Amino acid sequence: MKNIHCKMFGHDLKVARKVTFHVKEYICKNCRKEFTTNSNGNLIELTHKYKEINKILEYVHKKRVSKTQRQNINPNLLVFKH
Repeated sequence: MKNIHCKMFGHDLKVARKVTFHVKEYICKNCRKEFTTNSNGNLIELTHKYKEINKILEYVHKKRVSKTQRQNINPNLLVFKH
């Protein structure tokens, strides 16, 4: 019965996980199907392949964000560069 609602009215998506600023994983509130955004920004069904891609993408994104946050700790400090 839950799939009938989605077939007639479309999926009712909510954000399940934020992978990066632009890539997110979604889940349908009715049928519990999972979706994600692909490289073109379109919604596609979340497969094992895309779960692995999102996992690696999230790791790289968190590493890059933490690196930029470390660089912007306090601009008033003296920085010695060689």
